[in-house]
Amino acid sequence: MNDSATETPLLRILDCTVRYNGGAAAVSSLDLAIGQGERVALVGPSGAGKTTIIGLANGTVLPTSGRVEIAGVDSTLLDRRQNRHVRQRVATIHQDFALVSSLRVIHNVASGRLGQWSTFRAIKSLIRPPHREEVHAVLEQVGIAEKLWERTDSLSGGQMQRVAIARALFQDPDLLLADEPVSSLDPTRSKAVLDVLVQVTVDKPDRSLVASLHDAPLAKAYFNRIVGISKGKIVFDLPASEVSSDRLDALYQIEHRATNQHPDQ
Repeated sequence: MNDSATETPLLRILDCTVRYNGGAAAVSSLDLAIGQGERVALVGPSGAGKTTIIGLANGTVLPTSGRVEIAGVDSTLLDRRQNRHVRQRVATIHQDFALVSSLRVIHNVASGRLGQWSTFRAIKSLIRPPHREEVHAVLEQVGIAEKLWERTDSLSGGQMQRVAIARALFQDPDLLLADEPVSSLDPTRSKAVLDVLVQVTVDKPDRSLVASLHDAPLAKAYFNRIVGISKGKIVFDLPASEVSSDRLDALYQIEHRATNQHPDQ
């Protein structure tokens, strides 16, 4: 964790192990802390545990053992209502966008605050979307304000991704998570998306960004801190300036050697 995170971390994952359906550990005895204003990239091979870490951070994955704290609060000890309130500080941009394609853009973006609304208000929002000016403002931040009233399924993949980013921003989170945000994009579009993600953290200096990435050079170019993950464990956690090409090559070789030794897995 950087010097910027010497106070109570915004996110702390403490000695967490996750096993899905009693199988092998997706992450094992993992410790990770994220401070305010940090931009952290999780890098490593497919299946290394990056998405599981994102899930621990946003509460969609529960640890088999260990605990997860948001701003010093152990989220595993809260009741459903309390946990929902704490989790509103965390927003996620999902790899598959998780948009409702038949809805208009304004409805998808406004759904970023569903966790704050009653069931009645959520249903009412489908008829009369609230906070139109705020929705327009976050769409303007990501460069597609003109798409406000368009159906989401009429957009290109890149535009849908920007809607997903706008929805997360509409939640006004302290911690922004992005699960493989550029995995299906060409280099030019990848840089454009990362430009947006970095800018929205610059616009709100206390906001932290954690993204899982396959592209290590992009991680070094856009993030201040790089966490290397392999086989569910942290291999290194360093400032981006200290992560060498040799270290990154070694990270992927760890997985390559393990695969060769265990071809049945």
